[in-house]
Amino acid sequence: MTQTLIKPVTYEEFIEWYPSDGKHYELHDGVIIEMAPPTGDHEKIVGFLAVEIAVELRRLKLPYTIPKSAFVKTPSAKSVYSPDVLLLNLDNLDNEPLFQKESTVTQPESVPLVVEVVSTAVASSRETRPTRCLTNWRDDYHKKFADYEEMGIPEFWIADYKGLGGKKFIGDPKQPTFSVCQLVGDEYIITKFTGNDLIISPAFPQLNLTAQQVFDAALPR
Repeated sequence: MTQTLIKPVTYEEFIEWYPSDGKHYELHDGVIIEMAPPTGDHEKIVGFLAVEIAVELRRLKLPYTIPKSAFVKTPSAKSVYSPDVLLLNLDNLDNEPLFQKESTVTQPESVPLVVEVVSTAVASSRETRPTRCLTNWRDDYHKKFADYEEMGIPEFWIADYKGLGGKKFIGDPKQPTFSVCQLVGDEYIITKFTGNDLIISPAFPQLNLTAQQVFDAALPR
């Protein structure tokens, strides 16, 4: 039986193709991925963190902004992500050749911080072969971790509010874990926070926020 090889989609093809259908897509190693609609809990965590970061931005008067939607293009150009929370450095955006027309950044100087919120959502591949499902936590802890690290993004937060990550990432027994990945040299050093641990962030050293406060944002009011 002969297997048909599918040509990887380029960044340019992905941007040109991207539809206005209200759905969310990313490019993973040249494959267009249709992301599953986020859950309410996931969005509450995202909103909570965006507000907390925005408060710090205003207090510290930093030249940063949080876009509604923007892309991060990896050095290889085979993957394009739309993070849950993306912090952009306004002072460097003029140096980004793709930002003005395509809302895409490629330089680590443009991204002081990126945040991914782990959820149970499942994504499907837009390939002609049978649909491929991707579990969200593996993307965040493996693929996006490696790509953000390679790109040189100084800080990466992983908010795993349901404790879904692998045991080697969040320990055994599993529990809700907030990971701060700080770039030291060319590698991320991971610090994990649980319960009432005060989150320590190099980007926001005066951030007065515990891991539990983040996780509680998903609870019913």
